Amino acid sequence: MIILGIESSCDETAAAVLVDGTLRSNVVAGQDVHAQWGGVVPELASRAHQEHIVPVVEAALRAAGVDRHDLSAIAFTQGPGLIGALLVGTCFARSMAQALSIPLLGVDHMQAHILAHFIRDGVERPTPEFPFLNLTVSGGHTLLVLVRSPLDMEVLGTTLDDAAGEAFDKGAKVLGLPYPGGPLVDKHALGGDPRKYVLPMPQITGADMSFSGVKTAFNNLVQRGVQADPAFTTRELPHLCASLQQSIVDILLRKVHRTARRTGVRHVAMSGGVSANSALRSQFQAMADREGWQAHVPPLAYCTDNGAMIAMAGHFLLEAGRTVGLDAVPHTR
Repeated sequence: MIILGIESSCDETAAAVLVDGTLRSNVVAGQDVHAQWGGVVPELASRAHQEHIVPVVEAALRAAGVDRHDLSAIAFTQGPGLIGALLVGTCFARSMAQALSIPLLGVDHMQAHILAHFIRDGVERPTPEFPFLNLTVSGGHTLLVLVRSPLDMEVLGTTLDDAAGEAFDKGAKVLGLPYPGGPLVDKHALGGDPRKYVLPMPQITGADMSFSGVKTAFNNLVQRGVQADPAFTTRELPHLCASLQQSIVDILLRKVHRTARRTGVRHVAMSGGVSANSALRSQFQAMADREGWQAHVPPLAYCTDNGAMIAMAGHFLLEAGRTVGLDAVPHTR
C-alpha cells in the first residue's frame, strides 16, 4: 500500500510517501513571502503553492524511491483551510489520480493532525491507546477531541473565538516581533518570569475555550506600558513573552485536565503547530505524570503542517474503503 500525501491548507506545500504504513519521505516547502505582511496573505499563499507543488511532489517520490506508477492512492487535504490554497492541492491530486487511475482520499486536516501520532518512521515510540483525549492546537483551530478509533472522533470542546496559535501570533505582533511570532515568543520567554504579568483567565463552562480576552488584555498591558515608558517592550520583552505564553498554556491545560478526568481516559495526547511550544510540551508532560496518565506528543517535524500526517490519515481511509470521487471539492471549514 503506497500512498502519496499532499498538504496545502495554508502556507506550507508538503508531500510525503507512506509504504505499508511506514514513512519513506516527507518534504515541506515554506513560504517566506508572508513575513513582510505580518501574517498569511491568502492570494500569495495560493500562488506559492502553484510554484511549489510539482517540485515538492517530485522530491517526495524521489526521496522515497517510488515511481508515480507504483502509487496505490493519493491523499490530499480537503479542508479546512484557505480556499485558494486548498484548491491547488485538490486540483493537483484529482488530476494525478485520474491520470494514474488510482483512488483519491479526501483528508480532514484536523483529523490528520491527530493521526500524526501513528506515523512510523523507524524510530520506536509509544502510540496512544484508544480511547484517548487529544488537544489539537494550531494557528487556526483549538480543539479537544475524544478519539475512539482512527476514523471515530468526537469534538468535546473548541475555542469560542480566537485559536491559541492566533493569540500567540497577535501577541507577538503587539510586541513588534516578526511573523510567525509564536516560536519567537517561546524563545524570548525562556529568560522571563511567567507570573510577572497576570492576564485574565476566561471562565468558560464545559470543554470550550476562549482566547480573545487574553489577547485584548495583553494588548492593553503593552499599550499602557509603552505610554508610561517608550522602552517598555524592549526592557520587559522576556517577561511579557513568558506571561503571555503562560496564560495561554494555563487555559489549555486546565481544559485538558478537567476533560480527561470527566471522560476517564488514561492516555492524553497533543498535536498541531502550537504543540511545538516548549512550555506547553513540558507542562503537558508534567500534568500527565502527576495524574498517572500516558502523554503523547508527536516529534516536532509532525507537529506543524506536513504531508506525512495526510498520508497517514489516507492510509486509514484506504483501509476502510473511504475514497472520494474526482468531483471532490475543498471545504474551508
